[in-house]
Amino acid sequence: MSKDLEQYLVDGYVPTIGIECHVQLKTKTKLFSGVSNDARMARPNTLISHIDVGMPGALPVLNKKAVELACRAAYALNSVPAKFSKFDRKHYFYPDLPKGYQITQFDQPIILGGSVSITTEGNSTKNIRIARAHLEEDAGKLTHPAGKDFSLVDLNRAGTPLLEIVSEADIHNAEEARVYAQELHLLMRYAEVSDADLYHGNMRFDVNVSVSNNGELGTRTETKNLNSFKSVEKAVEFEIARQINLLKSGQKIIQETRGWDDAKQKTFSQRSKEEAHDYRYFAEPDVPPVVLTDDFLEVIKQSMPETPNQVRAKLQKLSLDASAIETLVQEIPAGKFILEIIEHIPDSATRKIANWLVVDVQAMLIEQNLGWDTVKLNQDSFKALAKMVEDNMLNSTAAKKVLLLMVHNNQDPHTIAKEHDLLQVSDEDEITQVVKDVLHRNREATEDVRNGEMKAIGFLIGQVMQETKGKANPQLVQQIIKKLLQ
Repeated sequence: MSKDLEQYLVDGYVPTIGIECHVQLKTKTKLFSGVSNDARMARPNTLISHIDVGMPGALPVLNKKAVELACRAAYALNSVPAKFSKFDRKHYFYPDLPKGYQITQFDQPIILGGSVSITTEGNSTKNIRIARAHLEEDAGKLTHPAGKDFSLVDLNRAGTPLLEIVSEADIHNAEEARVYAQELHLLMRYAEVSDADLYHGNMRFDVNVSVSNNGELGTRTETKNLNSFKSVEKAVEFEIARQINLLKSGQKIIQETRGWDDAKQKTFSQRSKEEAHDYRYFAEPDVPPVVLTDDFLEVIKQSMPETPNQVRAKLQKLSLDASAIETLVQEIPAGKFILEIIEHIPDSATRKIANWLVVDVQAMLIEQNLGWDTVKLNQDSFKALAKMVEDNMLNSTAAKKVLLLMVHNNQDPHTIAKEHDLLQVSDEDEITQVVKDVLHRNREATEDVRNGEMKAIGFLIGQVMQETKGKANPQLVQQIIKKLLQ
């Protein structure tokens, strides 16, 4: 066993994990037919064409946009698209596959190689290699009504364009599996390959887990259709523990497909795992090979946006804490907004705006169950609000009130502050009179300050703020109190 693997030992066994991820491509129509690719709100079996169900004489036509998105995924994965790839037929018989075969890519996929860089919670950085990624059509969906002895088939997803991304077996614990899934999710969103909506199954993870104590790979199981990062982590944890316990008791691991029971937080056996030869692959006769030109690839390469790691590097220059940076990276509209203003205003103002977004605006969105697409992010308004705070026109509490109103209605912050009587009072004569009244009513605290007990000055400032309903400039109040009591 190599020294690199010793750190992963669990009860004398080394876990090894590979992950296959099915990414639904962001196209308007399916991979080989003109039917809508968005089945989220559609009634069952309403988004079907003769091509999707393999009617006699139906000929598939490859969706060019799906090829473009696969090329974008290649660059996002630190790889390059294959200039030549082809489609194959993968045969198996299941109720959700009416054709009896799936059109996929077998021996010549559109992506070979690549890597995903991950950083675990202990700031350990590691590259997870990508073995391949291939285009394929999805099958339909089976549902099993509780208490019934039948299943229902919905073919709306049949023909949905997928990119299956297969990692090498470079992952060795549950945390690495979760972080890899999260980073892959981010890469596909940044590259605009997929909406990556986990709830609606736009990305699904299959985890292959084996354990061994002899330096060789053990027998693996595949837990399929995980649709959250937490389930990826917990399924890997459970499988590692289950397999180690079996081996310790003298039993063998069965190569099989397993499911995940989220309520019970455990995997369960589904069926024995097929080998590649069981699928009887052969070249798809109705879809020509995909041949990509240098000009086609160059246009796509030049259109690629910044990667999540490039965004992280820029945000780190603002001296934000790690959690704030990660929130801005995860919430793409907020992160893009900060990067847009970062070169136009001082770092201190940008840092203030960034913290407003990740703390106050994020909290509001969570409380109201809203998305970042509902937030009005106007550069001029945010710059003006930061300047108002810097010029002591607003205290921090008032600024947050203005902020939350501003991101809803896109109004000018000055207008909002005036309408809600939030502007800070900085008129020295006006504040001096209030301070005199407060000092007169609080003689004991006043004498304490005169005698050098400066803790009492906080009480007096609080009384002035209460009198002015929080609108007095606290720094100016402190200056005036000290001046009057000298």
